[in-house]
Order: sequence, then structure tokens, then C-alpha cells
Amino acid sequence: MTEPATPARPANWVDSRISRTSDALDRAFEERLTGHVVTAHRGKRVTLEDGSEALEFVSCSYLGLEEHPALIAAAEEALRRFGVHLSTSRNRMRPHYLGELEELLAAVYHGNRAVAFTSVGAVHLGLLPLLGAGALPSYPIAPAGAVFLLDRTAHSSMQVLRGVLGQIGPTRRFDVETPGSLEEALRETTRDGRTPVVLIDGVGSMGGLVDVEGVRAALEPYGGHLYIDDAHGISLAGRHGAGYAYEALGGQLPPHVVIAGSLSKAFGGSGGFALVPAEADVRVLRKFANPLVFGHSLMVPLLAANVASARLHLDGEVAALQEKLWANADAFDALTGGRLVNAGLRSPVRGAAFATEEEAFRTAAALKEAGVLILPAFFPTVAKGTGLVRFALSALHEPGHLETAAKVLEGTARG
Repeated sequence: MTEPATPARPANWVDSRISRTSDALDRAFEERLTGHVVTAHRGKRVTLEDGSEALEFVSCSYLGLEEHPALIAAAEEALRRFGVHLSTSRNRMRPHYLGELEELLAAVYHGNRAVAFTSVGAVHLGLLPLLGAGALPSYPIAPAGAVFLLDRTAHSSMQVLRGVLGQIGPTRRFDVETPGSLEEALRETTRDGRTPVVLIDGVGSMGGLVDVEGVRAALEPYGGHLYIDDAHGISLAGRHGAGYAYEALGGQLPPHVVIAGSLSKAFGGSGGFALVPAEADVRVLRKFANPLVFGHSLMVPLLAANVASARLHLDGEVAALQEKLWANADAFDALTGGRLVNAGLRSPVRGAAFATEEEAFRTAAALKEAGVLILPAFFPTVAKGTGLVRFALSALHEPGHLETAAKVLEGTARG
């Protein structure tokens, strides 16, 4: 007797992503164009495991604060006082640095409340389900529930949560770069009385600046909430380094807006934070955000470094570093003829875009041969079949560094 056929397993987003992805990343590792093993780091120079030195445009520490003496001294002192880690949930035991950090961030953000997490991804995982469920007092949800609208270009750390968010309310994607896409999604998904929760980036990790104020204004008539992942924008704008999104919103946190920020990029330390308006929201997060309730706190030396960095934000030193960063961005744009992705924008990311993966490989290899490390990007980070060579600019880059990279780019373009 013939055994019945086993039903095929339904396809899911993991299957789809794997089936559509080429072997480009594997090849980039094999050709040592990414995954660089670093044994030492000073300024924008790194020593690789074979003993050679290279100039890097990979790190997202856009202001170079990770080498600031104040952050190093704070981390060393904390290491002596606490050891490496206080391994407990923040609700059970917390180092004094945690409260100091959140108070300093509140000063940066004009009295709004900041809650520190171990990463921006942990912010998403902890906060978004509570936001959609109507648990945060400052962000009410209609009785019919929430609907989540994710921008197509929003970071993967939010996209991957669609399955989790779908247990709370329907999820749908829109394209912030397509005129009318958000408005159409809002009209279609709010007919049943649901509250829209829109998820976007601020500064794109691969390119672009999202018009966060324009999105907020489009959402306002629908009574929804806006959640902005501004991981790459924190510290880069504003006198106290509040970041791209906060400054684009008028130097304030408008009603119905949440900002998720990174402490691991331009801020110079480690972790992430959620910015909300009221202490009542903070209490809900501390009680119910899973990464805070069941996860460990930030490593103590890095938490102390975060405190030192927050003080530099408030004393004006970060504003001076911003000027150096934007001067370098302008200089690199001039050297590359304004042809790169993000040229002229107040973003620390520049990209050389290529119509094929092979062209991107050739350029990445030429840069590596010249001692310049970059980030080569392929699908699903960029469109299928294309490639991008990303340069992360820093206040620490020197004129010669920029000239070297631009010269190699010009040479590969001519070749």
C-alpha cells in the first residue's frame, strides 16, 4: 500500500529570503573583502591578523568617541570597581551608572524620558508589542486595535518582527520613497477603526534621509503613532547631539512619536534607548518590556562609558566633532564629484552604487588592494543583482584618507 505523501511545508519569509539571495556574501568572505579580523585599532587605522595595516571606512562610530580619553577612563574605573559585568536584570540590581545615564539623556532631550536597553534591536522587541497593545499611557490605541505599517526601507531588525507584531495587529509594508504609498496604506488599513503605528528609519544605514516630519504630518489626521529607528542619526545633529530625527521634528518629541536611538554608533558607547515623553511610559517598559525584565543589563564598563559620552554631548564637545564630520563629508563629496549615494546630505554614509554585483566586487577588491576597507553590500541589503560599496565617514578621517579612497574609486571607474 502506497504511503500518503507528506504535505509540503508552507513557504515562509525565511525560505523566500534564502531562495532569492545569491552567494555574494559568501564570496565576499572568501575573497577577504569583508569579515576582517582586527587585532588593533587606532584612529581610522587597523591592524589585521596577518600583521598588515589598513585604513577603514567600516566603523559606524562616526564621531570617533570610542577613543576619547573620558570614555576610556570611565570604563577603566568601572572595571576596577565592578569587574566586567553585573549579571542580573536591571529590575533586580543595577549599577549606579544606569540612572545617571538615563538622567543625562533626559537632559539632552529636554526632559523627555530615556530608557536604556542592551541594543536597538532589544528596544524594538521590548517596546513595539507594548505600543501596539496600547499599554503605553502616552500612546492610546483604539478599541479595534493597532495596525503596523512598516516602511520597505526600514531596518531589518524591525522587519524581522513582523511575525511577532502580527499577533497583536495586522502588518503591512509601504514605500516611503513612493509618493502616496503611505497615504494609501493609511486609508486602507484604518477603515475598520484601527490605530496605525508607522515604523520608519531616520538616517538610512545604506543611504537616504527619511522625511520624518513629513511622515508625522501625513499620519496626524489618522490619529496614529510614529516609531522612528534613528540608530544612525543619534549624536549627529543638534547642539547636544540629540540626533537627526529629533532635530528634524523641531528639536522636540511631538505627541504620538517614539524614537529608538543607538548608543553604539556615533554615541561611542554601547546599547540602545527608547525615548518617550512620560514617567508613566517608563514604568510600563520597566515592568513589561521583555528584554528589560528577563535580560541582563549593559556591561558595566560600557555603561560607564555611555555616561561619560552623555556628558560630552552636554558640554559642547560633540558639537565640535559634528563640524569635523560634516567637513569630511563635504570634502569627500568634492573629491568624488558629488556622484555617490547621499552626496550633499547630512548623513555620514556614502555609497558607490553598481548595476551588477561583479562591478561592486571589482571595486571592493581594488580598495582592499590599496589598503582601504569598506562594506560591500548585496541583496537583500540592496536590490537583487546590484551591489553597493559603502563608506562610513568619521570625524577622525584625515584629508589623506579621503583622497586615497577617492583616488581608488576614480581609477576603478575609468577601468
